[in-house]
Amino acid sequence: IRCPVKECDEEILHGKYSKHLSSHEMKDRELYSYINKGGRPRQHLLTLTRRAQKHRLRELKRQVKAFAEKEEGGDIKAVCMTLFLLALRAKNEHKQADELEAIMKGRGSGLHPAVCLAIRVNTFLSCSQYHKMYRTVKAVTGRQIFQPLHALRTAEKALLPGYHPFEWKPPLKNVSTNTEVGIIDGLSGLPLSIDDYPVDTIAKRFRYDAALVCALKDMEEEILEGLKAKNLDDYLNGPFTVVVKESCDGMGDVSEKHGSGPAVPEKAVRFSFTVMNISIAHGNESKRIFEELKPNSELCCKPLCLMLA
Repeated sequence: IRCPVKECDEEILHGKYSKHLSSHEMKDRELYSYINKGGRPRQHLLTLTRRAQKHRLRELKRQVKAFAEKEEGGDIKAVCMTLFLLALRAKNEHKQADELEAIMKGRGSGLHPAVCLAIRVNTFLSCSQYHKMYRTVKAVTGRQIFQPLHALRTAEKALLPGYHPFEWKPPLKNVSTNTEVGIIDGLSGLPLSIDDYPVDTIAKRFRYDAALVCALKDMEEEILEGLKAKNLDDYLNGPFTVVVKESCDGMGDVSEKHGSGPAVPEKAVRFSFTVMNISIAHGNESKRIFEELKPNSELCCKPLCLMLA
């Protein structure tokens, strides 16, 4: 309410009006007291129906539309969203503002499946442990921050050989152009001796060139960063020299699984390799654009064959 006393004109909340009035020294104070004329009290905007909200805001909406057309190319949504963000930040509600901003930019407030996969691998969570965490977080927060397991499996496929189509130029001799991978007997081709444990295996074997292409595709960002660091950002023709270490494995000593020792019953086996470094011929010298800092970590192992014995 605006105070009607001469030379005051202050705006006061309804509940504090009588206290404010008592601070003025004057005759006939009751003449100035606020009279509620009855009728329905004005409801809060958010409690109204959508139709009533539109009705109450129609004048403001018209002004916002006029401003948007004049200043923002008619983008009313952007103007309203920005007003909302500013209102939230003015009240220090930054968390809500950040989430809203993420949704506006199409990121959503959840984590990307590839990020969830990285979290699961780096924290050594099994699928069931991850699923339990996913369900708990969803139930407690009411939001899907972590992605479900099927989304992680889809993201994982991009890390497996055979996912990226490629061609060698010039084409490799005696190598099929088909990048499909198959299920095979993992011990096929290994010479068996009398003392070997009789074992059945099922394995998913990848072609070496398909596995190498997948590894390099996976490392695309590091390679481009390395080129940029050596001021070679336009130099993408090669030739690149890729040094690979074989039989790197996070599942124990691989030498036992290459036929020199007995095949272990009920054992998951992974034949893999690690890209140690990548260099590029530039003029008369060779410039190293990538080097694996933790070559013994299972996190940089690239699969060649995944086998259950």
